[in-house]
This record gives sequence, structure tokens and C-alpha cells, in this order.
Amino acid sequence: MEDVTVVVPAYNEAGRIGTTVRELVEDYSVLVVDDGSTDSTASEAGAAGATVIEQRRNGGYIAALKRGFREASSDVVVTFDADGEHRPTDIRRLVRPIREDGLDLVLGARATIPRPSERLLNRLTRLKIDTRDSGTGLRALRRSLAVDLELDTACTCGTFVLEAAANGARIGEVPVETRSIQKPRGIAWQHGKQLFHVARYLLRA
Repeated sequence: MEDVTVVVPAYNEAGRIGTTVRELVEDYSVLVVDDGSTDSTASEAGAAGATVIEQRRNGGYIAALKRGFREASSDVVVTFDADGEHRPTDIRRLVRPIREDGLDLVLGARATIPRPSERLLNRLTRLKIDTRDSGTGLRALRRSLAVDLELDTACTCGTFVLEAAANGARIGEVPVETRSIQKPRGIAWQHGKQLFHVARYLLRA
């Protein structure tokens, strides 16, 4: 699809990133931001056909995401998790409302939100924006919006959508299915800090 770059932040995803990239490169320009990985993530992504940007130090998901937004040259960018949880076939469904309906941000709403803390953040976000899944990692948005986002928070749950709305973005949502993958799901400690950031956005005029 022309004028679409899929931005894939990745940290120590060797063994999975190659498959993820190969599923995407036939249809999209793929930009993998290797966030200081200590394994072969960067080389596997490059061998699979992605353009790879290597960050020397691990700066976290948001830092990698913002680097990808800056480096992308397309009109529309799609954020996509490196672990293979998302389905590439959903990307066209997310991009279509931007092309045809003039939306600025379209979220891929998962049927199930796994972590209780993420569900709490989502419920709080819904006090201001009617969205089913404000913490999804699968999103399509205009690059002009993407590069203006500060994302100065602990993670993107809730605040990605709230900041976009504060910037005047027209926001939509498309149901998507996720694939079951084997990966550790520890306690998301950053969600405790994220409660403060979500509250900060909710209290803005």
C-alpha cells in the first residue's frame, strides 16, 4: 500500500521479528526501530527485508515509537508490535477510514484486554473519549499527527488517544483479532505511573 509505513518498535525480539517483518514487507514499507537489543533482533529484521534503525541504548517503547515517526516518510504510519500478536490483514481496515472518511487516528480494538491495570486505564480514558481499546499497539494515523505527539508519559495506554484528541484529531476504531503467542506477561509496573498521566489529561480543560 503506497504512502504507508509500518513502524515496529523492537527490543530483544530475536526469533520472532523475522516472521513479523516477512508478513509485512510484501505490502508495506517496514521500519523496525531496534531499541538497544542485546540479541540478533536488528540483523534478523534486516535480513527479512525491513529498514532497521538501531538505537544504541534501550530507551523504551515510546522513544522507539517516536524515532520511527520521525524517520517515516509516508503520509500514514501504522504502529505494529514486534511479537507477532497483530494480524497484517487488519492494516488495510485501519487505513481505510483515514483515506476515505478523513479520520486522523484509527485504533485496532482488541476483543480482550489482558491486564486488569490496562482495563482500568481504558475505563478512565472512556470518561473523555468513547473508545473500546485505548491501549492497543495497532494503530494507523497521519504522520503529521504522529510527529506532533509528545508522548511524555510512562506508556501509551490511554494517553496516546487523549493527547491526539487534545490536538484536535478525529479518532475512530476498528475491531481486530489478535493471535495467541507465547510471551511473558509480568506485572506492568508502568501502569501505576500511567494512572497519574491519564488523570492529568482528563483534568485538562
